[in-house]
Amino acid sequence: MSNINSDSIVSLKGVDFSYAPGERAILTGLEMEFPRGKVIAVMGGSGCGKTTVLRLIGGQVQADRGEVLFDGQNMATLSGADLIKARRRMGMLFQFGALFTDMSVFENVAFPLREHTPLDDEMINDLVMLKLNAVGLRAARDLMPSQISGGMARRVALARAVALDPPLIMYDEPFAGLDPIALGITASLIKDMNSALGATSILVTHDVPETFEIADYVYFIANGKIAAKGTPEELRQSNDPFVDQFIHAKSDGPVPFHYPGTSLIDDFGIKN
Repeated sequence: MSNINSDSIVSLKGVDFSYAPGERAILTGLEMEFPRGKVIAVMGGSGCGKTTVLRLIGGQVQADRGEVLFDGQNMATLSGADLIKARRRMGMLFQFGALFTDMSVFENVAFPLREHTPLDDEMINDLVMLKLNAVGLRAARDLMPSQISGGMARRVALARAVALDPPLIMYDEPFAGLDPIALGITASLIKDMNSALGATSILVTHDVPETFEIADYVYFIANGKIAAKGTPEELRQSNDPFVDQFIHAKSDGPVPFHYPGTSLIDDFGIKN
């Protein structure tokens, strides 16, 4: 399968990670490239370490071995003001949106602008309205999160994530819990926003059909390692058992239906 040959804004080089010394490794030997201007999906089963990849990139956790580079900077060596500066250049859409419930739609999107820029109220108003217009919610500016649907909340969260025009946007399960219409709208917005900003988007997701429609490249993680990688078309044609099981939602395969353990015959003491 093809490799990515392009200038990358994020690189993971030989990354190992575990949450505590001596504990089971969550990720092992990761080699990943996230080129500028592309939509890259990170997929795999629940608990495989997909969200941990985002946390490594954001500097919330540090690799046990290897390097996590953001725009050429090793995230493990950044601290204080330098780490904050790097994170300002990363947009993040959390699972289910994570809006501030006591703030209006407008104030949710305005929040990063108020926190991280010296812009006056008039300029903030104009920028927020432009972002809300881009996600189709300009008229919802005064509503509270409790007054909008889950799909609308995800769109508000997307507007907030791109408020500072970051070169990197990360999405943690952006399609979770959405109905088919909201799912399609969200997928289109992710692609459109990425193109409009010239950004790099990293999607951590389980949703195969919508992801394959918008992703330029896909990494599959299994057992803490890269099990497969390639373009959506290459992965659709793959004969790899793990890829085939995941894409076609088969109940059994390399990821077994039964949790590893003794056989039923052994449990019941049945003798041949």
